[in-house]
Amino acid sequence: MPEITTNGDDRNYGSAAIYNVMILQSLSRRIHYGKYVAEAKYRQYTAEYEKLIKDRDSDGIMELLTDRAVELKVIERVKLKAATFGRDLTDVAGSNSDDGKKNDEGFRISPDAVAQLYDQWVMPLTKEVEVEYLLKRME
Repeated sequence: MPEITTNGDDRNYGSAAIYNVMILQSLSRRIHYGKYVAEAKYRQYTAEYEKLIKDRDSDGIMELLTDRAVELKVIERVKLKAATFGRDLTDVAGSNSDDGKKNDEGFRISPDAVAQLYDQWVMPLTKEVEVEYLLKRME
């Protein structure tokens, strides 16, 4: 993601590998929590889900699972957390980026980029896990 990384080779291959594994494990854990969400939604709308599951209607399940208003609230919370915890504390008033330009907001990472990552990758993958869980639930 060019929005959250810098160009070039910092030659920290070991550290990068360790952090990549930690991030992937965290993402996997977060995405697979969707199974618990799917189960809660199933229990709330059992009849609707049972019909969709019996019909193997993954699109219908996805539609029933999706609550865009809730998703938008989650995205805003993610953005707020990224803004709160993603500040460069060494220079609160602003920091210099790699190209020498001043970043007046003082973020190490763009909160908008984090929110976009969550919206375009994390939540869709979570919902895919939810759909798969529900399709296998009655087997």
